[in-house]
Amino acid sequence: MALVPDMAVEPLDGSRLARALVAFLRVGVALLWIQNAGWKTPPDFGADADPPAGLFKFTSFAVEHPVFPPYAWLVEHVVLPNFTFFGWTVLLVEAALGAFLLVGLITRLWAAVGMAQTLAITLSVLNAPHEWHWSYFLMLLAHLVLLGTGAGRAGGLDGLLRPIWREWPGWRGRLLLRLS
Repeated sequence: MALVPDMAVEPLDGSRLARALVAFLRVGVALLWIQNAGWKTPPDFGADADPPAGLFKFTSFAVEHPVFPPYAWLVEHVVLPNFTFFGWTVLLVEAALGAFLLVGLITRLWAAVGMAQTLAITLSVLNAPHEWHWSYFLMLLAHLVLLGTGAGRAGGLDGLLRPIWREWPGWRGRLLLRLS
């Protein structure tokens, strides 16, 4: 059953403006992740500060102001006791997110990683004092747009490499096409 009977459905706009705006969004989200990685300071990521600071402080909010109790338990019993490993993992993931989105390479994969990272951040800080919950919902929505549009095809390396990947025989080419 059609939502609007007797009307043709038009595809999304493929104009230069639409492509430029998708590329602009991708670069903006990339810069958000790059800036976000910049304040995560090794080697302790704020765990040894008195009072705790930085990434450790914000991660601790998952326990102090729980959003989802099973996630709070995981943070308390797995993440915080192994915080150096966790801190390095977060730093590397967020730096990679920024870098790959900035150049538009394998963008759909990194948009999905961005959604997962946004969910982890949301579950840590959503109920913390002075947090604006819409910022996390907007981050999630931005990543959904990047995922849905294959944003690296607009001004990114995905757009340049897809014709090459299309020619590759076997599963590697098909996989890269799906992730781009």
